[in-house]
Amino acid sequence: MPLPSFREQFAALIATPSVSCTQPGWDQSNLPVVNLLASWLGDLGFNCDIQRVAPGKANLLASYGSGPGGLVLAGHTDTVPFDAALWNSDPLRLTEVDGRWVGLGSCDMKGFFALAIEAVRGLLDQPFRQPLLILATCDEESSMSGARALAAAGRPLGRAAVIGEPTGLRPMRLHKGVMMERIDILGQSGHSSDPSLGRSALEAMQDVMTALRGLRAQWQREYNNPQFGVPQPTLNFGCIHGGDNPNRICGQCSLEFDLRPLPGMAEEHLRAAIRAKLAPLAEQHRVQIDYAPLFDGVPPFEQSADCELVRVAERLTGHAAGAVAFGTEAPYLQQLGCETLVLGPGDIDCAHQPGEYLDCARIDPTVRLLRELIGHYCLGPASIAADTGSTGSD
Repeated sequence: MPLPSFREQFAALIATPSVSCTQPGWDQSNLPVVNLLASWLGDLGFNCDIQRVAPGKANLLASYGSGPGGLVLAGHTDTVPFDAALWNSDPLRLTEVDGRWVGLGSCDMKGFFALAIEAVRGLLDQPFRQPLLILATCDEESSMSGARALAAAGRPLGRAAVIGEPTGLRPMRLHKGVMMERIDILGQSGHSSDPSLGRSALEAMQDVMTALRGLRAQWQREYNNPQFGVPQPTLNFGCIHGGDNPNRICGQCSLEFDLRPLPGMAEEHLRAAIRAKLAPLAEQHRVQIDYAPLFDGVPPFEQSADCELVRVAERLTGHAAGAVAFGTEAPYLQQLGCETLVLGPGDIDCAHQPGEYLDCARIDPTVRLLRELIGHYCLGPASIAADTGSTGSD
């Protein structure tokens, strides 16, 4: 059976639901997308390895050629949840509107796989001196469990990795980390007419928030990176819940907050600083304070400005490598020894939105760029790694 056309592949990926979500009612398997990609890539001669991560969840690592070094083109197979009523078209059907391909995952980021396949299928008549790997992960939008599992397995990938997240075809070598945390305070309820009858969790939380604001101000004085649009780390109080009635002393209060550290800010140090502020407040208010992350967090990411991949990408795109505010799987690929960049054709402004789209004008430039990257890392002389000082094999 002939390989579907580029547009048919793009449409099939959009039409295959693969939502990942922390809410079980929304969460779906990504196996149908993985199986589609494995079928197409297998027909092109790729060796396809499906890594089971959890029930209904898997990563795909498809490789063409063999040996150390080479290039990884990476992306995630899942999308965020969607409300079809807010879309002007069927989110699971590829629709062309005003020179844009509209559909869930067109930008972020299932469409990238069709672009990668289109790029490589025109090069398969040439000898691959180093391998090309296409990596498709699960659950990036919810837990990063696919990338975490890959990093935990420790299997070496390629010399360089490009993650096709939406960057407007501009290379990005830095992003902030993502930490989402929760503080629970257990006090003692009582009649509001006599404060001595209870220990207010709400008043304790007020002091906790004051302490967190002080830490935020301290961190923003100490850390600054002008490459980011928001150059300081941020801490956002997202939601708070506590108490049940005006005439009762509040016995329980919970706060959830989001912390976005810059590269160079270690999660364990930030959490230690927070715990150091909480302990005396618990004693002062005679309450119990529990603090824990809502999930493991995504580390900040920074790829050195003078590495081979950054120089190659800057030359091919004509843009200096920059920074993005959103988190990606880049730190996990970097842990496996890959020089890593975030570089894809979509626009982050339309990601996670009704009417998500990929501008059709980006299609041909993306295919050309991917072919040039494949040419540099996979078709060129294997000695290029040694010539540029890379740690890849020559």
